[in-house]
Amino acid sequence: MSAPHQEIVESQIDVSELAIGMHVIRLDRPWEDTDFLIQGFVIRDQAEIDALRAQCDFVFIEGRIDGAPLPKHENGNGRKFSGLMGLFRRKQAPEPVQDTHKPVPPRKRVRYINKVDAGREMETAVIRFEEAQKTAKSIMSGLRVGRTLDLNNARTVVNHCVESVLRNENALLLLTKIKHQDEYTAEHCINVSILAAAFGKHLGLLEGEIRNLALCGLLHDVGKTRIPDEILNKPGALTPKEFDVMRHHTTHGRTILMGTSHSLNTAVDVAFSHHERMDGSGYPRGLNAQQIPYFAKIIGLVDTYDAITSNRVYDKGRASMQALEIIHKHRGTQFDEELADAFIQMIGVYPPGSIVEMVNGEVGIVVESRPEHKLKPSVLLVREADKSLMTPYRTVDLKVSPEDASGDIYRIAREVPDGTYDIVLQEFVDQGLIVTTPSRSPDAT
Repeated sequence: MSAPHQEIVESQIDVSELAIGMHVIRLDRPWEDTDFLIQGFVIRDQAEIDALRAQCDFVFIEGRIDGAPLPKHENGNGRKFSGLMGLFRRKQAPEPVQDTHKPVPPRKRVRYINKVDAGREMETAVIRFEEAQKTAKSIMSGLRVGRTLDLNNARTVVNHCVESVLRNENALLLLTKIKHQDEYTAEHCINVSILAAAFGKHLGLLEGEIRNLALCGLLHDVGKTRIPDEILNKPGALTPKEFDVMRHHTTHGRTILMGTSHSLNTAVDVAFSHHERMDGSGYPRGLNAQQIPYFAKIIGLVDTYDAITSNRVYDKGRASMQALEIIHKHRGTQFDEELADAFIQMIGVYPPGSIVEMVNGEVGIVVESRPEHKLKPSVLLVREADKSLMTPYRTVDLKVSPEDASGDIYRIAREVPDGTYDIVLQEFVDQGLIVTTPSRSPDAT
């Protein structure tokens, strides 16, 4: 005999009564006015309950007429919820996990404040980014033909990038969104260095530690210069034998850096250990969480994020949010759980460089994101609602709830891929149009 049909209803409850497993379907206010990433989700942990209590008085949950909650793990499109929304509430990043390796920050020690806006920093950031790209290409090509690593130049370039990150990380983070498949390895090293510097700033590391971490990011993949091109740039999947050769880039990196300078001890550890994983499934040594150097945990996390979001010979880059969902899924097994949560918070929902379509149809580029307002960044509007060119371009700061010509508050509807509506991030950077001033003509130079 089949089970009797049970009518599905929604129930209003006070946030004090929330429990793990309840399916929240409505709030007592618009979703856009909160920091929740997904509209409707199953409560999976106490952090999400705390976030709801901080931002709402009551919510509506889905339940049966007998009052029992009805947990759901998919939305209407069949997509599984990742639990990411609880990480975007207004809170400070968690303190790093202490382990037995140095350097290990015992607590969040420095609170950094951006000294300039992203638009002001962009001109300098572009120069620093181009310098870093040239240096990375020179390092990788030089090592391939047996030249010695120019450590002084590497340090200079890294320090310049760190200085830009400390003034305002949004400018260089935006530039890491520009991807070129044919220059992947060198570009990847620069992106990892910049992302690591921004993450170190977010974690509150000392400036010297951030510089060291960023240098580790730049040099983490130097061992790939010893990998044959036919394997490194193979467009298809690697065979087991080829993958074994590829895995040896960690050992090659250790050897290269050990022979360069005694001051690179931390970079040696990172090059050797950035593919180790918390559950012992990584390589080359199968270290467990307690044995992996702290900076290697950070670079391994950042390395994965940039790889997922980059176009490679064998894989098309995925959206930032997809990369964060993968990291969230594997936190605690592949990645340090607290570092993964902190990294997801730093990147946020709409990182700098994202192309976003507004609810009213206008389209723009995210130029600045703030930790306390992840859903309300500054956006450079470049297309009208009908997708025609906007003249002049203008910047809106969603944090202050600006209104469009119809008197409606600007809200982001969705992120779209680079190139949508003929909006190519590289072109806007090349023309010097990524600014946060009130308006800028599209023919400006």
